[in-house]
Amino acid sequence: MTLIELPLSGGCQCGRHRYTVSALPLTLYACHCTDCQTQSTSAFGMSMPVAREAVSCEFDDLRTWERTAVSGRVVKARYCNECGTRLFHEPSRNPKIINIKPGTLDNTSWIVPFGHLWLASAQAWSSPPSNALRYEGQPPDFDDLFERFARTFGKSNFD
Repeated sequence: MTLIELPLSGGCQCGRHRYTVSALPLTLYACHCTDCQTQSTSAFGMSMPVAREAVSCEFDDLRTWERTAVSGRVVKARYCNECGTRLFHEPSRNPKIINIKPGTLDNTSWIVPFGHLWLASAQAWSSPPSNALRYEGQPPDFDDLFERFARTFGKSNFD
């Protein structure tokens, strides 16, 4: 597995919005819910939770769209108002984190989902590797995902 070199950087397709991440992410996972399939126009969406305080970006310049997830929680989607690239999700369940869409990172060579969520609605042809954590729906918590990531890349800076 490739080591993560901090800071991480990324941005939208048109280059208008850039961000940096100064701390190790908490984990990285693929979500197979139908909302993520629609949002990504693919079989799943990916999320990389990081401590909000570690993300540097001009958030006021981003567009916001809110939706209610299958879990009943509100999720804010943040995206570029020029090219439409979705950069972040801000989950109401934990305002101390922000979920970066890892495909927007400048270096994506190291990204591998440590878990797969909402497999009950996964496309029949999409099957996670046998060593990944698997959840038929929303996990009760993300502790196992955080622990697996930390064992691989080192301890995170998130409390």
